Amino acid sequence: MVETDAARKKRILAVDDSSLVRLYYRSALEGAGFSVEQAINGIEAMEKVLTQAFDLLIVDINMPRMDGFAFLRSLRCYDGEIATLPALMISTESEEQDFAAARAAGANFYLVKPVAESDLVRHVGVLIGGAP
Repeated sequence: MVETDAARKKRILAVDDSSLVRLYYRSALEGAGFSVEQAINGIEAMEKVLTQAFDLLIVDINMPRMDGFAFLRSLRCYDGEIATLPALMISTESEEQDFAAARAAGANFYLVKPVAESDLVRHVGVLIGGAP
């Protein structure tokens, strides 16, 4: 049986160098019916995005090897669907210049850590365009 787009779980890639943060995202989002893959930095995230289909990215700013800004800027240079993949940036950085830098890099929305589970699920649902 072939799985249709409507029947499959929405896939999210959570990109954060903190294993605890990734676990929190996975727990909250899988509990809400989403499928969650993880990456520890922008380089690993790029490899996954280029080889797998995702519906949304959750991206931290401060990560080793390739930070969230560089990852999103690189991603937005590609052609097709990959360049328009919705991205929710979540970081402890909370200054106006951080919000502006996130927008300039290609983030669709920005949240400041810590993020309540209900807020995370709600924002993900809005960016993906509906329920899991």
